[in-house]
Amino acid sequence: MAFTLPSEISLTYLGHSTFHLVTPGGLRLLIDPWVQNNPRCPADKKDVGPLDRMLITHGHYDHIGDAVDIGKATGAQAFANFETVTWLGSKGIKNGAPMNKGGTIREGGIAVTMVHADHSCGITDGDQIVYGGEPGGYVIELENGYRIYHAGDTAVFSDMALIAEIYKPDVALLPIGDRFVMSPKEAAYATRFLKVPAVIPMHFATFPLLTGTPDAFRGELDALGVKAEVVVMEPGETSGK
Repeated sequence: MAFTLPSEISLTYLGHSTFHLVTPGGLRLLIDPWVQNNPRCPADKKDVGPLDRMLITHGHYDHIGDAVDIGKATGAQAFANFETVTWLGSKGIKNGAPMNKGGTIREGGIAVTMVHADHSCGITDGDQIVYGGEPGGYVIELENGYRIYHAGDTAVFSDMALIAEIYKPDVALLPIGDRFVMSPKEAAYATRFLKVPAVIPMHFATFPLLTGTPDAFRGELDALGVKAEVVVMEPGETSGK
């Protein structure tokens, strides 16, 4: 049976690692706010409209690039690690929600948990790079109990099996582009650890250096004997309501 999100959820892919999520209760979330200079974000989607929350996995420009502007325009609360929230505060975003790995914020009927990611994190601030704390991923449990895992930028790590055991995500959003994140082979191992029925690939095809492809990912899943559907969303495409 082909994967579909529950009808009361709306998930729009804005290219690279950026997603717009509307929950069953009507909360509007933007994960990794990078749209204006995101070459994969369609022109008619660069205005993200009203928002309630931004979830920032880490401070690299291709994940946080529009956080300040969008935060000021929408008043959306910024969820991120303590260091990144502090930096955002220095830029005028005063309603940040600092958190860290293993912690959960339960507000508005949903639960947002920050989990581990194996990557680096530096925020480009003018002509310098400032420390942005450690990168993370998020497990988002919606009002209806549905759980979405956004891995952020990461390599595969064996404790993804703990994410599966503790949080039981229903779908995983995994990077596959290689070079700066998981390759398709590593993403296949991540899928085996996570035991999810479906994966939405992200962080691929944005730049020439990101060479991983969904077809290669499918091939690696087949080679491992992992049964999971690869759901390729085109930039601008919406799944769900």
